[in-house]
Order: sequence, then C-alpha cells, then structure tokens
Amino acid sequence: MFAIPGASPVTITPAAERQIARLMSGKNALGLRIGLKKGGCAGMEYTMELAETREANEEVVEQGDARVMISPMAQMFLFGTEIDYETGLLESGFRFRNPNVTDACGCGESVRFEPLEGSRAEGN
Repeated sequence: MFAIPGASPVTITPAAERQIARLMSGKNALGLRIGLKKGGCAGMEYTMELAETREANEEVVEQGDARVMISPMAQMFLFGTEIDYETGLLESGFRFRNPNVTDACGCGESVRFEPLEGSRAEGN
C-alpha cells in the first residue's frame, strides 16, 4: 500500500529473525503481524500478534524463516524501522528502532509521531 519499490519497509536483525521464526514454528503461524494503536502516555503503542492468515494490503517482509506482516495503517509510520530482539538479565523482548518517532514515554512502551501534513492535528 505504501511500499517503496525495491526497498524493504523494515529491517530485521538476526536475533529478531531467530525469535520470530521460533515463535512462528511454535504456533504454526504464517507470520508476526505488527501494527500501531492509540494508547500509552506518548500516544501510540506497537502491537504484535502471531497471524494465521494474511490480510488485504499488508506489506510482507521475509527473512530466512521469519515473516513479518505490517498492517496497512502502520506502514507509513514504520518505514526505516529496525526490529531487534534483546535478551537481558531482567527482561527480554522485541525492540523497535524507528527513525520516525519524535517522542517516547520513559518506559519505552509508547511513542509519538509528527502529525501528517493536512491532518486534523495540524488544524486543517
């Protein structure tokens, strides 16, 4: 839907690739669907779910045995994002390094983006 010919909208690190493939095989899923929803103290939160089917207009990124499906409404906000998986002593999880984020809450669970040109947020 918002694809740039010849460019992948997101990149997946090897650690994220391994984790996504592991999750997919454990649930026999088609892929990991990522998106955004309103919420959190900064305004938007990333969503992730294992998907059994592909929805219309989803962008699909495949790398090795991992498959990520990007929901249509999130595509424009996720271009250039690196998806990583970090393992730490206290917590482990996916990390989104998104160059489009203009602000994030202290805990890193929610993010904010600049209003789109012509959107109501700009007063048009």
